Amino acid sequence: MIESQDHLFEEPKRSVLPTLLAGVAALLITGVVFAGYTLVRKRHADSGLALNAPAPTAETKPPQALIVVDEALLKNGQTTLGGVVRNTSNGKLENLAVELELKRRKDGGIDTQLVPLNPTTLEPQQEGRYVLQLKAQDYSSAHLSGLKSGASKTDLAFTTTAGQKRPLERLEPKTIIVNRPSKGGEFLNSPDNPARVP
Repeated sequence: MIESQDHLFEEPKRSVLPTLLAGVAALLITGVVFAGYTLVRKRHADSGLALNAPAPTAETKPPQALIVVDEALLKNGQTTLGGVVRNTSNGKLENLAVELELKRRKDGGIDTQLVPLNPTTLEPQQEGRYVLQLKAQDYSSAHLSGLKSGASKTDLAFTTTAGQKRPLERLEPKTIIVNRPSKGGEFLNSPDNPARVP
């Protein structure tokens, strides 16, 4: 009655086909998800570029002037902003003014100011200078925002470049004399009693 138990411990033979089909299905699903992700990402990037791109214009105007912007000069509580405008076009530019945006210190608001050139009319390759003086405590920064021409103050195309640097500030040497005696009764080194300090 004792039968052989060997057949109880044998594993049944499995087919390789279901495992192979499961692997292929997993790879196929991963590929579809990756392709969809790539497509959505590309569409999002294209829509972002379309929103940030400037509106197409019929023609781009070449610059008609070169503005040389000097560094701001601070002296005696006054800020001096200035520079030079050169007419780089072939025609005459009339009634010129530089537009500056000034940032207020107290509330951070922006003031716009038109600064006329001297002279206000420029022939080709001629230069005109602009200068604006402000109280240093009123404004924290200035930005060149435009070049206006004519009575209607139409915008002109321009390019900018850096101009004169601010001169280095000189600190005058100061001699401080203290007329109060030390605890010992007298200073070791004073103008009246100079001594060499080792």
